[in-house]
Amino acid sequence: MEFNDVYDKDRNLTGRTHRRGTPWRKGEFGFVVCVWVYDGKGNVLLTRRAPGKSFAGTWENSGGAVQAGENSLQAITRELLEETGIRAKPEEFELISSTRKKCIHYDFYCLKREIPLEQVVLQEGETDDARWVSLAGVHEMIEKGQICKIIAKQFLRQEPELLARQAV
Repeated sequence: MEFNDVYDKDRNLTGRTHRRGTPWRKGEFGFVVCVWVYDGKGNVLLTRRAPGKSFAGTWENSGGAVQAGENSLQAITRELLEETGIRAKPEEFELISSTRKKCIHYDFYCLKREIPLEQVVLQEGETDDARWVSLAGVHEMIEKGQICKIIAKQFLRQEPELLARQAV
């Protein structure tokens, strides 16, 4: 059973916790973190959602809910390690943007990392494949419906930040 801290609309901790999978009460907000791993050569690392997950079979970046007691950087460090086996120090992540949608606060990060696919360790039950995809390739995957719609919207908003970090 997983618990998350409850935040107010201004992203302040309330001192309460929320059990994952239960509805949020009015005025309660959760916190989600996501990361775009990029190689500096025009590619991003995507993972495919495993069968049994919502949006199964679609591709996405790594991320997830901030657990009770964690801060944003601790959560993204944990989520990336869990979903890909990639170890990174909190100070290696670059914050791209923060936003709030409905009852969730979001932090979006990027991380430069060149890692061969054979070194990516997938999390059973969460991810079942990984691939490096060019930024143009991400657009093609979006057009074909291969990327979760929520992630596709994220990518399109954050692509300028990713482009600025590529050495191509």
